[in-house]
Amino acid sequence: MTHPHYVACRTLINLQKKRRKNCKKDVTLILSPQSTNLTFSFDSCPTSKKSQEPRAAAIDHSQTMGSCLCFVAFFSLFQVIIFASLTTAEKTDSRALLISDLTSGKRHSEEYCAMYDICGERSDGKVLNCPYGSPSVKPDELFSAKIQSLCPTISGNVCCTELQFETLRAQVQQAIPFLVNGNMTVDAIDFYIADTFGEGLYNSCKDVKFGTMNTRAIEFIGAGAKNFEEWFDFIGEKAALGFPGSPYAIDFKLTVPESSRMELMNVSVYSCADTSLGCSCGDCPSSQECSNPEPPQQKKEPCSIRILSFEVKCIDFSVAILYILLISAFFGWGSFHRTSERRRVESSKEPLLNVIHDDGIGSVNLQKDESVVTKGPEIDPQVTKRIQLAPLQGYMSNFYRSYGSWVSRNPTFVLFSSVAIVLVLCVGLVCFKVETRPEKLWVGRGSKAAEEKQFFDSHIAPFYRIEQLIIATVPDLKHGKSPSIVTDDNIQLLFDIQNKVDGVRANYSGSMVALTEICLKPVGQDCATQSILQYFKMDPENYDSYGGVVHAEYCFQHYTSADTCLSAFQAPLDPSTALGGFSGNNYTEASAFIVTYPVNNAVDDVGNENAKALAWEKAFIQLAKEELLPMVLSRNLTLSFSAESSIEEELKRESTADVITIVVSYVVMFVYISLTLGDAPHLSSFYLSSKVLLGLSGVMLVVLSVLGSVGFFSAVGIKSTLIIMEVIPFLVLAVGVDNMCILVHAVKRQPLELPLEMRISNALAEVGPSITLASLSEILAFAVGSFIPMPACRVFSMFAALAVLLDFFLQVTAFVVLIYFDFLRAEDNRVDCFPCIKVSSSSVETSEDVGIYHRRTGLLTRYMKEVHARILGFWVVKMVVIAVFLAFTLASIALCTRIEPGLEQEIALPRDSYLQGYFNNVSEHLRIGPPLYFVVKDYNYSSESRHTDQLCSISQCDSNSLLNEISRASLTPESSYIAKPAASWLDDFLVWISPEAFGCCRKYLNGSYCPPDDQPPCCSPDDGPCGVGGVCKDCTTCFRHSDLVNDRPSTTQFREKLPWFLNALPSADCAKGGHGAYTNSVDLNGYGSGVIRASEFRTYHTPLNKQGDYVNSLRAARDFSSRISDSLKMDIFPYSVFYIFFEQYLDIWRTALINIAIALGAIFIVCLLITSSLWSSAIIILVLAMIVVDLMGVMAILDIQLNAVSVVNLIMSIGIAVEFCVHITHAYLVSHGDRNQRAKEALSTMGASVFSGITLTKLVGVIVLGFSRSELFVVYYFQMYLALVVIGFLHGLVFLPVVLSIFGPPNPHLSIDIHQVESSSDLS
Repeated sequence: MTHPHYVACRTLINLQKKRRKNCKKDVTLILSPQSTNLTFSFDSCPTSKKSQEPRAAAIDHSQTMGSCLCFVAFFSLFQVIIFASLTTAEKTDSRALLISDLTSGKRHSEEYCAMYDICGERSDGKVLNCPYGSPSVKPDELFSAKIQSLCPTISGNVCCTELQFETLRAQVQQAIPFLVNGNMTVDAIDFYIADTFGEGLYNSCKDVKFGTMNTRAIEFIGAGAKNFEEWFDFIGEKAALGFPGSPYAIDFKLTVPESSRMELMNVSVYSCADTSLGCSCGDCPSSQECSNPEPPQQKKEPCSIRILSFEVKCIDFSVAILYILLISAFFGWGSFHRTSERRRVESSKEPLLNVIHDDGIGSVNLQKDESVVTKGPEIDPQVTKRIQLAPLQGYMSNFYRSYGSWVSRNPTFVLFSSVAIVLVLCVGLVCFKVETRPEKLWVGRGSKAAEEKQFFDSHIAPFYRIEQLIIATVPDLKHGKSPSIVTDDNIQLLFDIQNKVDGVRANYSGSMVALTEICLKPVGQDCATQSILQYFKMDPENYDSYGGVVHAEYCFQHYTSADTCLSAFQAPLDPSTALGGFSGNNYTEASAFIVTYPVNNAVDDVGNENAKALAWEKAFIQLAKEELLPMVLSRNLTLSFSAESSIEEELKRESTADVITIVVSYVVMFVYISLTLGDAPHLSSFYLSSKVLLGLSGVMLVVLSVLGSVGFFSAVGIKSTLIIMEVIPFLVLAVGVDNMCILVHAVKRQPLELPLEMRISNALAEVGPSITLASLSEILAFAVGSFIPMPACRVFSMFAALAVLLDFFLQVTAFVVLIYFDFLRAEDNRVDCFPCIKVSSSSVETSEDVGIYHRRTGLLTRYMKEVHARILGFWVVKMVVIAVFLAFTLASIALCTRIEPGLEQEIALPRDSYLQGYFNNVSEHLRIGPPLYFVVKDYNYSSESRHTDQLCSISQCDSNSLLNEISRASLTPESSYIAKPAASWLDDFLVWISPEAFGCCRKYLNGSYCPPDDQPPCCSPDDGPCGVGGVCKDCTTCFRHSDLVNDRPSTTQFREKLPWFLNALPSADCAKGGHGAYTNSVDLNGYGSGVIRASEFRTYHTPLNKQGDYVNSLRAARDFSSRISDSLKMDIFPYSVFYIFFEQYLDIWRTALINIAIALGAIFIVCLLITSSLWSSAIIILVLAMIVVDLMGVMAILDIQLNAVSVVNLIMSIGIAVEFCVHITHAYLVSHGDRNQRAKEALSTMGASVFSGITLTKLVGVIVLGFSRSELFVVYYFQMYLALVVIGFLHGLVFLPVVLSIFGPPNPHLSIDIHQVESSSDLS
């Protein structure tokens, strides 16, 4: 186990982000003869305001921010704790010292060294200094330059040899343990400090933020100390042998013995928020630059009103008040209207309509009254059309009458020509292709997120592919809490799992693909696997030697500072990315291992560049299912897994998972159609009166229309989706069956005395306009869905609209011919399904009997006429119906506000998918959100531009810079969804080139790049421990302060050194190397012009568990970027891998409402043109709007989310709901009498057809979908369609007749009708 002292040293020194420039004052070290302890006093400029103004400092590794002032103050102490070998000979104001000499009694004063030269070394090769004094020496020019690269203000004599300095420079970022080695060496130190200094130092550091984990730095450098005494006790603890840390005990004393000449160290300290430091927000949250001038926006709570002890939402209260007002007004009007009507009836004579009816108005509607057969057929068709139909309806009725006669005379030509036209469209199926890529299915054209993703992929790098395993413990049954997974057995199991994953081989084009060939390798040749096994370098042999679980737990807290905790790919591993199910930073309580394998991704525009990865992913999933899952379950653990291609593969499987369900649904609907189209069962003639062959033919026409639609769009290059092949046939069948039933029932209602040709003609004249109106409305409603930007839904709507159009075309052509042939078959006594078999007339009823049978009123028709219509005719029932339906509509309006946008991934997958458990575990265990990148376009780094100061967050940067604003936003993660400050390549680059970072930007004497001393060629791992000397002994820093302008590089310096930085490997001597951490963060193409076209600053979102979290995080990130872009006048946008799929939900409500409004408007225009009645058209639109609103209310009740699928369903529900309204309204318009009589006649005429041909047909098909294995089918097709059928039935057969009976349009041609009927009577 690594000692905690090592953490403080590495955190504050080795991983510093900005180093102090000046080390002005000196250290004096005195040996005391009274003890073996070393007593000394120390005074240094970083903590004294008397000295030169200090500069900002911080702690970090290559991706994080850290301490500013804490390093300034604390570095003073660690200069003594680490080395006391380098001192200046400048004039100082040192405190009085207890001076004595254990050896020769030499004097101890200014320009005199307490330690000098090297006297030995440890067994591990680390050198030990001599505790013998000597005069200070003046270094030569080269040695002085090297010293100034470390401490720029030292220019006089020094107290170290060049060998000592090389050791210091090589290890200044590390705590060196000292051991007694025969020679006299330091064993302990007494350090005298004043409590005011200790308190001030602690206060200056306690609030400093450590960006790596978005927590306080004191957690790392002080073990979470609550006061300065605890902190100094931690610092002064002596490290055990073999562990990094303080080599000797340091006793911090608050009082000085009376006999001692020592004085307490009591210099002034800087506050973290001191304006002279200029600490950044990421380093110091209490800095004035971090104070947000605008208070964080509080999350707006929904408006509510308290009534007594109940709290009611404002929308609910408003709707309730509105309902009370409307109902009160309606009941008041109803009472007044009812009273006025009674008075008018009592005071008037016998109603004119009754006289007219007695005089023979029934003869006008001969074909509708089945009991009247006295008048000839040549009279009533003309009179009916002339009296009751609007102009366009009359024209359509005449057209269909003539068309019906023509079809009956040319059945063969019509049948084959209509089918041939559709078959020609089916030829396009040879070009049939299926789109399965999620980004092509769910991302619309012109998508801002798609454009940003394309820019990111082409200028930065495609986001890597993710393969992931989640191993979790099972919750305790008693307490419900999951035990910790961090145990020896579980880590050994993780090694076994890793061994099997490493052994996965996938066959790609004859070659075997392993993980090492496709994995992401940011540094070196090791995969960047995110697993706690990285704390053991992914090697099981290191487990015991490193310390097992104890070492892992140590690395959880010190992963950024301890070399032994660095991953195999030489980068720190944040435990929050490899552990799950813990609270706060209590990693030891983690209940899950999260193993992530990042795999290289490619922009796959031309070839299939990701084919190797896809092949390996399939093998990986197979391994997880067949071997890893049983292995984990045997240990009483759970395993969930996923690969980048998993969602796409599971969506493919889903499209074929419910084939049986769909087929059963079609069969059930086919059986029901056959029974519905046929006559009532009669044993002696059922094989003649049944319509099985006609029903089967109708189903085949539906299939043909779907194939024609798919063929046409395939021919024009539009790819299909597998869900189209499942849903559209069902949808078209459900829509088409209605028209089939209506056509057949209309023909059956015609008197048998008429020739078949006339019956076909009259039936088409009767129902043709309403069928046309319903079909056009459906086509328009489906076509409106093509305006939805999501490709899958847009293509679905286009295919559905064309399929319904082709189905309507085949119904009024081929199906009419099939009806004609089927009735000829029945009249010729030929058996259904076997028309070649003719039954003798003696075995069936006579023609008279058959005629009576055909004219017999069905049970459902009698119910509609004698029961349903009568009940709805009562005034009290009408009042109740209006009140109930209005209440549900207004309640649905209130419920609509509770509908959440999104589409849960679990719903989009099969119920038995392995991803179901994976997504549940992701929500339960992950403690860090998706990576978030802020991408800056056209960053001008030239000296003349202010872009650098507008982006960076170190000293001298603008207070409202991008990185400072990100740091501020991370302080309110609940609203910003930003978890921590961003990793800044720009900050790290500016630190990397600064003279203080003496181990980073270095150059040989010839000006070429010189790596840090612990990297080749300065040091070779094969040659043992790195020494001081060698080929890099003469390397110096790239720049001195005099070379820079206000500590900023010039345009030329920036251009020259940026590639050095991006190629520099991070190491212990320089953790700021950009290779790996920032390799792809900057687009260097064309950067020589002074403008970097694209660069990114990355952070993380907070954990996102629900669809709403994803949508809100995207909205918050865009709002933030928009505000910053406007403020800085720079082009900045946010990017995360999930944005492209969730952008649609930002304005899904707007999309839904606009498309619904367009659909309703289109249907209103069609209704108005066909019916020529503004009144009836308005009633139809009102009822359709109520149906849609009520359906949305049901969505809220059932927790169905608003997404492209549900929006398409809402739009299609308008088209489907038209059938519940149009046929009843059309029957009302062509009926005679007052409003009540016309409503009753409409129900008697069309009620049975609407119920049996529309409601029940859809109901039986929808119910079967409830048994689907796909949750998507169950939620968005079973539940929504079932709700639509029930709501449409209630509105079409209950609410609409009531509304028509009260508010329906009057018959505008009543006076003309009377005159013509009377004239007809006189002539007769």
